[in-house]
Amino acid sequence: MIKGLHHNAYRCRDSEETRRFYEDFLGLPLVNAFKIETTMTGRSTGSGVLHSFFQMDDGSALAFFEAPDMPFEFKEQHDFDLHIALEVEPDVLEAMLAKGRAEGREVRGIADHKFIRSIYFRDPNGYVIELSAKVPGQEAAMDPKASRAREHLDAWQKGKRGARAG
Repeated sequence: MIKGLHHNAYRCRDSEETRRFYEDFLGLPLVNAFKIETTMTGRSTGSGVLHSFFQMDDGSALAFFEAPDMPFEFKEQHDFDLHIALEVEPDVLEAMLAKGRAEGREVRGIADHKFIRSIYFRDPNGYVIELSAKVPGQEAAMDPKASRAREHLDAWQKGKRGARAG
């Protein structure tokens, strides 16, 4: 059985630039960083890859690979393509909105999604970072029976099949 998230890993352009955003701005401590010259399966990484980890309060982490010898297309991601949503307390949401604006960062929100309220930043790698605070009713929204999640998914699939047949 899966217990929870240990870490999600992403590519980064520059490890120090990424650290400044995640540690200095968001407040996630850098808890580990190490150079990989040969993978555990014996593949060379060229001049090396730096793997760094930023820890959240629950012990899970966001991790990044800086791999200068490995081509990667960094682009500003659309929210629907990739975004990283991190939970915060409601007062932290307000404070981070003010902090982002004070630093002149691109910030969107506050968006009311009915079960969470969110603000959005872009990290130095082009990834959208969503900070979300739960609101009353969040538990019901995430209860599959109350939200009718499977019913909505089945209707979506049926609609796609109907559109292709027509």
